[in-house]
Amino acid sequence: MKSFDKIRARAAGRKGGDEVIERLLGPKPDNAELASLPDDRVLSTMAKRVFSAGFVWSVIEQKWPGFEEAFLGFQPKALLFQPDDFWHDLASDKRIVRNPQKIRSVRENAEFVDRISQEHGGFGKFLADWPADDQVGLTAFLAKNGARLGGNTGPYLLRWIGWDTYVVSKDMAAALRDAGLDIAETPTSKKDLAAIQARMNEWHAETGLSYQHLSRILAMSIGDNYAPEDLSYYMGDGE
Repeated sequence: MKSFDKIRARAAGRKGGDEVIERLLGPKPDNAELASLPDDRVLSTMAKRVFSAGFVWSVIEQKWPGFEEAFLGFQPKALLFQPDDFWHDLASDKRIVRNPQKIRSVRENAEFVDRISQEHGGFGKFLADWPADDQVGLTAFLAKNGARLGGNTGPYLLRWIGWDTYVVSKDMAAALRDAGLDIAETPTSKKDLAAIQARMNEWHAETGLSYQHLSRILAMSIGDNYAPEDLSYYMGDGE
């Protein structure tokens, strides 16, 4: 495997130096801080990532105040008390993107968030307690128990919520392959995901870098070389 120092040096050379890289990396995530995260902010972020999947993110961002109003501030218990008519009417509510399947996912995920919260003393505490070196297990849990949280939606949810997450984007996968990891071009199999987790765990131990920062450096080291200012939004929360 190529050393991570060489990968970082290549990323710095592409982006204009170590100072630029440090700025793009942002603060180091602290999973323990999620213990106090309110359930409504978990469900709100969950819904935003679901509605953003396959859609123009900026449109969802602009409409989000309307989403907050329409979905009662994403308070799980309040939503679970609503009758079927409430959910039916949302399909014609102009404050939101009127996708019936994604609207239904909010109801299902309200049940999911509420159940896990009751079992663990808060969904945020559940996330804070999950081992940081088992992202594969956590994303599999989200995909199995939540609604429309499979694929990269789960990792993006964790990234936006503040959990120390790597996102296997096209560029990150290409960088891993270039470094010598034997995975598919689009790694989705359990074998490939386990190999990625193991490699990331090794680099995390060797470098002291967070998984998020490792992920960003990998993504910046290969592929289309976007200017740093063009990465500001995406590098704030993804690759």
